[in-house]
Amino acid sequence: MRILLAEDDALLADGLARALAHSGYSVEVAVDGRTADHWLQSEEFDLAILDLGLPDLEGSDVLQRLRSRRQKTPVLILSARPAMEERVRLLDLGADDYIVKPVALAELEARVRALIRRGRGDPDPNLILGRLRLDTLGKRAWVRSDDGEHDFELTAREWAAIEFLAQRVNRVVSKEQMIQALYGWEEEITPNAIEKFISRLRSKLETAGVTIRTVRGLGYYLEKPHA
Repeated sequence: MRILLAEDDALLADGLARALAHSGYSVEVAVDGRTADHWLQSEEFDLAILDLGLPDLEGSDVLQRLRSRRQKTPVLILSARPAMEERVRLLDLGADDYIVKPVALAELEARVRALIRRGRGDPDPNLILGRLRLDTLGKRAWVRSDDGEHDFELTAREWAAIEFLAQRVNRVVSKEQMIQALYGWEEEITPNAIEKFISRLRSKLETAGVTIRTVRGLGYYLEKPHA
C-alpha cells in the first residue's frame, strides 16, 4: 500500500512516515503543495494525507486539483483547524476524512486502514491465497494445515509485497512498480536487489502453497492459488 504524506512540518512528517512504514506502508513525503500535486498527477497512490497549510499550494487546492482530474484517490485531511465549517467545506470539496492535530497514531492508522479498504471497495479485511490468510487490518498472516491455522511470520516489507501482489493476482507488475510500492524514493534500490528480495519471498511463500511467477523482461505476478 502506497501513501503520499503532504506535510511541511519536518518533525511531524518524519514521525508519521516512520509509524506508517512500521505498519507496512510505503510512504512518500511531500513538503509543499506543488510537489504533492505533481506526484498525485504522475504516480499511483492508495491514499493521500494532506496538511492544509502547505507552502506553494494549500492542501485544499491540491484536493481540488485532484478531484478536477476525476482521480478517486482517497484523501485524509490532517489539519490544526478544528472549526466545523472548515471540516464541512473540505468534505464537500471531496475529502474522504478529516482529522484534527494533534493526532494519536492509533487513530490515524485506523482511519488510514478504513480509507484504503473503502477505496479498494473491499469491506472484507481478509485476503485468502490458497492456504494463506492475510488480515489486512491487523497485519497478521496464518497458514492452514491439517491441524488448523498457524501464525505465518512476515516482515513489514514482505507483508507490503504480498499485499501489493495479492491485490493484482494473475496480473504482471514490473520491477519498477515493486520498487515504488516497497521503498521510499530516497532509497537507492537496484533491479538486482528486487530480484534477490523476490527470490527470498518466493522461497518463504512456497511453504504456504503460494507461487510468485517471473515473466522474463516484464516482471512478476502472484499466481492465483487453488482453494
